[in-house]
Order: sequence, then structure tokens, then C-alpha cells
Amino acid sequence: MAHPHDDIDQSFIAEALPAFISEAQEQIERVEQLLLQLEDDPSDGELLNALFRCAHTVKGSAGVFGLDAVVAFTHHVESLLDRLREGRQQLTPEMSTLLLQCNDQIRTLVAAASDLSADLSASEGLRQHLVRELQRWTEGPADGQGASESAATATATAKATSGRAVASGAWRVGVRFGADTFRNGMDPLAILNYLSGLGELQDVRLDAQAVPPLETLDPESCHLGLNFALQGPTQAQAIEDAFSFVREDCELHIEPPTAVTPAAVTPPASEPRKAKAREGAEDGRFIRVQADRLDAVINLLGELVVASAGASMLARETRQGTLIEANGHMERLIEEIRNGTLQLRMVPIGETFSRFRRVVRDVASDLHKDVVLEIQGGETELDKSMVERIADPLMHLVRNALDHGLETPEERTAAGKPAQGQLTLSACHESGHVLIRIRDDGRGIARERVLKKAWERGLLEPGVTPPDADILKLIFEPGFSTAEQITNLSGRGVGMDVVRQNIEALRGSVQIASTPGEGTCIDIRLPLTLAIIDGFLIGVGDSRFIFPLESVVEVIQGDGLAQTMRADGRCCMELRGQVLPVMSLNEVYGLDCAPAARPSVVVIQSAGRLYGVLVDVLMGHHQTVIKPLSRMFRSLRGISGSSILGNGEVALIFDVHALGDLAATERRSRPPRSAGSPSLSTHLTPTPDEGGTHGLHR
Repeated sequence: MAHPHDDIDQSFIAEALPAFISEAQEQIERVEQLLLQLEDDPSDGELLNALFRCAHTVKGSAGVFGLDAVVAFTHHVESLLDRLREGRQQLTPEMSTLLLQCNDQIRTLVAAASDLSADLSASEGLRQHLVRELQRWTEGPADGQGASESAATATATAKATSGRAVASGAWRVGVRFGADTFRNGMDPLAILNYLSGLGELQDVRLDAQAVPPLETLDPESCHLGLNFALQGPTQAQAIEDAFSFVREDCELHIEPPTAVTPAAVTPPASEPRKAKAREGAEDGRFIRVQADRLDAVINLLGELVVASAGASMLARETRQGTLIEANGHMERLIEEIRNGTLQLRMVPIGETFSRFRRVVRDVASDLHKDVVLEIQGGETELDKSMVERIADPLMHLVRNALDHGLETPEERTAAGKPAQGQLTLSACHESGHVLIRIRDDGRGIARERVLKKAWERGLLEPGVTPPDADILKLIFEPGFSTAEQITNLSGRGVGMDVVRQNIEALRGSVQIASTPGEGTCIDIRLPLTLAIIDGFLIGVGDSRFIFPLESVVEVIQGDGLAQTMRADGRCCMELRGQVLPVMSLNEVYGLDCAPAARPSVVVIQSAGRLYGVLVDVLMGHHQTVIKPLSRMFRSLRGISGSSILGNGEVALIFDVHALGDLAATERRSRPPRSAGSPSLSTHLTPTPDEGGTHGLHR
């Protein structure tokens, strides 16, 4: 997409265009969400005003950068939105669909702004059709030229047909830009180029009085004052719109054509301009930071955590109280910096959930189904990188639920259900993880069909019927599907192996539960962050392992428990009247080390269940920088990553959910309790001490 104004400062475009594209994409997403909200209440004045402002912001920003194709097309959308907010027309489902399609085209045009080789010819016909449809609502039958005109001509034409056109003549404009104009990323020349699309600029004069003497001139400040005439059929509001992004930082004076005089119009003399106090301006300030810069800071912070652990270990070896105290203070400061830095990457997952409103609306319409989407826990925060990478698996699960899970209104009515189906996306924090749940009240998963397909594919021996939970896990096998017909949406199960792989790549887990005739529920558990966690360090022989601290419930004594272990390294014990499955890391992972004289059992909670892990040494709280596993160890069950300790040793980080599956493997009933089973009258619990770390107290 070529930029038509060659005289625009190219360095300005190169630096500021990425920020425009990012902000415009946010506005476009906002437009989509507002349109979907308005379908529930088409007359909501606040939503209509917000919708118009979003479109106007995109158009105004595009004009500053000379992106006239965006300006021309968006103007037609803006004209219809203007009529809606003024109450001259009522939003209808047909109009909402049209505006959503137009918003998609604006997204395409904005995305092409950063790619000079982008070919928009394939979608030109669709844009012309959309312009004609928009004009049908705003102006009646149109000649179809709108989107096919040159960008500058289209802009002028759109302006002339919007609102009341004034008599021919020249508008007189005087403007004095604020000193911080350049610092705020704005270019006065780009604004003049935008105005040239409204008409012909004439008699442009520099206000020399605005320029200070050379010896006092600040080269980073703007001292520009201009007077000019604008010849063309436009209106005052259109001229003011050109200055909308600098309006609070400039002095602007506009005189209509009826008041034209040969002399130039000089901005009225005034006292030094005071910054306008905006409500909440200090509290609501934002700064945009490139993601890779923030990632670099977090990587350095991780190295600082490792270095701090090493320094603390050396300090303890010296047994010098002042040095140990100084290192403890440094550790606390690093922990505060760590928490604050990681918080910068946390974003509400509701922004991702909201994108599925459009998916549910369009897919349900295509399938002739009536489905309402309910979002719960949208304020739950998750690492931005996690949010971006979980979007595709969520999309697949939502589309599957719509296609193969939820029934048509006729089928639901026949089954005694409400005609409208319910699809719920929810999120909440649970034991140091984020639980994302996709639940529908559809037909559920037919276990008989799953079993039949598994027998046909050789995944199970013919006639073998495993427990229900194991049957449902079969849909995660590669290529497994019970869909009778292959569609562009796929049946439930197509690609579910990829969904599971993507989730597990984030150190997460996925579980599925389904009741025939009542619906399906899919739970996804993800860690809060991929970078640094609070860990609980333990030792087995010479090996070191780390549990996420949030998953550790308590620590209990395990004297004599090793003698009750089966050959596979698993056993059960009683914990306050409940059966607790326990596994021995020594046996399960073949560590080949002698049993400890006084072992301990770390009780872990994951996905609402408890299990125990037999360990030799408890080493307490440890700030853990997560490092990925090499390809050689990625197939190792129960392990999600590694970390470097202060002494240079490597510790493996447990995936507590996968480890829980290992603890429960082949355990179908509690084995008889032997006379030598350990007493649990005394147990140890991790508690925070004054230094912010965790000790073990009886």
C-alpha cells in the first residue's frame, strides 16, 4: 500500500507508523465489541457515541499519515455512525452485520499500511460493494464510485457529502502549535497534508513572531505558527478534526468564507498557555513499550535472581552476620523488582474472551443455531505472552463447541431444552494457576461413538471398555474424530491433539468432562507466567527438584513409608481420614540412591486433588528462573522445565498436574494398610517468615 504524499517526512512515518497501527488495531477491536454489545441494546447512546469516536480516531490518525484509502473508506462508515448516534436511524441486525464487515475491511487496510507490497486489489470489489451498501443507508442509491476514486478525491467527495456544504470561498485558518508538539510524536506538516485533501491550501504564511531568537531557541520544541487559506467545500468541524490530536496543545482560529479579508488572520494574543488540567490525567497516564524490550529486561532480571542466589549462598558460608543481612536485604529488593516487572506483562484475559463474541455470532448464524456467549472472570490476569499463545487453542475449542456440541433450536426444543444454547467462557485463579473453562449445554460427547472409533483405529483392543475419564482422553489422540462429515469448522476432536500440544507447550494441562444430553466442559490450567516463579526446593539423593510454591499444601513426616512402596514406586497413606496417593521420585525416575533416614512427604494440590511426593531433603523457598528443557528431555513425564541454582547446579521443575497423573497411575483401590504405616500426628507446613521467604515450622 503506497503512501501518496511523498512530501511527508519519511523518518516520521518510519518511527510513528508502528504506533499508529497498534493503536488503530485496538480501536478496530473496540469497534467490533461495541457493535456486538449494541445488538442487545441498539439505542444505547453511550455505546453509539463510543463507537463513533473509535471510527473517527482511526480516520483522523490515518489522515495524519496520508493513508487516504483508510480515510476514504472509514469516512463512509463514520457517516452512518453519525446518523445512528444522532438518532436519525436505528441500528438493525442487517446494519450491524454490514458495519462488522466494514470493520474487517478497515482492519485489512490498516494492516496493509505497514506492507508496501500488499495487494489490495482482490478485496477492492468487496469494498466497493460495502460503500454502496453504506450509501444506501445514508444517501440512497449511489453510483459506486466511492471506494474506487483516488484517495484524495474520495476524501474530498466524502467531506462534501457529509453534513451541510458551505458556499464556495476560502476558509482562513490561524494556528500556533504548542511547544511539546514534536515530543508528543506529532508532525504539523502531516496535518497540512491532511488538510490538502479537504481542498486547496493557499497563501500559507509563517508567523515569524512565534519563533524566538536563535540564542534562546530550543531545537526540540515546536515554535511553529501558520496562517493559510483553505479553498474548498468543507465545514469548520472538518477543519477542527484535522487538529484533533494536537487540539489541547495548540491555539486554533478559524474564520468562515463569509468573513474573508485580504489580510492574514493572526491568532489572538494571549498569555502564556496553561496546560489544561484533565481529570485523572496524572493517574491514567500510559507509556507504550516494545514487547521485546520488556522481554530483555525480564531475561536480565532472571539472571540477576540466579546471581543473587549464588551471592546469598556464599554469604551464608562466610557466617558473617552483616554480609548475610545485606544479602537478605538485596534479595527482598530483587523480589519486589521481580514482582513489579512481571506485573507489567499481566493483562486481563477478558480482552481475548471478548474476541469470541464475533466468532459465536457469525458461526452460530452460519449453522442456523441460536447461541448466547457468557463471559465470566474476564478481569483475571495472565502473562501477555500466554494470552497470545492460548488464543488459537481457545478458538478451536469454541468453534468445535458451536459446530458439534450445541444443537439447533429444533433439536434442543425436542430434547426439552431452551431453544437458545449457552456457551460459557470463564477464568479464575486456582493454586497459582489460571483455570480457563469452556462449557456448553449441548448434546455432550457420545462415548459409544468414541469407543467404536478407538476400536477401529486400534487405539483399544476390540471389546475393551476403559473408565469414562479414559474414554474422553481418546479424543486427544492425533487425528481422532467422531464427526460424520468433515466441515470447515470440523467436528469435536479434529485437531484436539494439536490443542493439547499447544497447551502443554505452555506448561499447562487440559481436561475434558462430558455428560450425554447435558453438555461438555473443558478445563485448561496454565501457569501465571513463563519467566520466574516462587519455588519450593527439595532434594532426592544428589538430585534437586522444584515444586511451584503455590501448589505445596503442607509437608508431613514420612518415616517408614519407603517400606510400604510397591515396586512401581507408588503407595497410599491416610491423611486426616482421606486416602492420599504417594509416589517415590527415587523409584519412578530411577535415581538409584539410598533411602533417606527420615524422609518427608510433600503434599501437592493440583486440579482439585491431593497427592504426596516422598523426598529426602527439604530446602525451602527458592526464586526460580524457568529455563526450557532440551529436546532430549521434553518427553520426560512430570517435568516442565529446569532452573540453575546459585551454586551452578541444575534443578528440574515439576509439572504438578502431570506428576499427579503419575502418582495415580495404576491405582484403582487403596492397598491394605500395614502395621508399620507412619503416624501423621505431627506435620510440617510452609509458612512465610519475616524475611519474605518460607521456612518449615513444627
